[in-house]
Amino acid sequence: MNAYENLAMDEAMNNLGDAFDYIVYDCHMNLDEFMDWFIVSGVAKEYENKNPRYVVGMSGPELVWEVFEKIGIENHHVHSTDIVGEKTKEYWSGWILAYYQIITGRSYKNIMSHISMEEIKRMYYPLHEAPEEKFVETINSYIEKKPIKSKLKEFRMDYGITQIELSKHSGVSLRSIQMYEQLQKDIGKANVTSVINLAKALGCNVEELLE
Repeated sequence: MNAYENLAMDEAMNNLGDAFDYIVYDCHMNLDEFMDWFIVSGVAKEYENKNPRYVVGMSGPELVWEVFEKIGIENHHVHSTDIVGEKTKEYWSGWILAYYQIITGRSYKNIMSHISMEEIKRMYYPLHEAPEEKFVETINSYIEKKPIKSKLKEFRMDYGITQIELSKHSGVSLRSIQMYEQLQKDIGKANVTSVINLAKALGCNVEELLE
């Protein structure tokens, strides 16, 4: 990497780490919900493409505000309470996720179709003290052992809407959608009307949503 690429990588890692810390401790949001918005808003794609406006031109909180603005969420310019020098599990999760994306070239959408942010955060012990390459090896191994993807999540992401929007359009509860996407509930055993409404909202056939 040249000097600019190294700077861009450091900024991408630090800013996503700061964004995750800000989301949890200042905006009181769930990391997985934010990642959903990050991807659907298109900001994740700009980050992957190393767009200077996003990678080096925005702080963590500014990155969050940009996501909110793009998906139509009202102004959430909450003052950051971050304590300089204090690095939380959430910060590490964003920092190491950005590293993994840059090193592997996988899209954030692809990464999140295999693993959740809560699962990554649980890897803080002991991986936060290990070399970054160890995290890459761990996630790659995890993905190989767990290649299953939620078809509902894939269709929703391709359609470009959040879980909240899908819930509003389909009438299916947000919690149910989250559980279907995480494969904690079998969508094939769901109420027929719910599956039909989800398919209609996503412009696909019912059969295409079944795992």
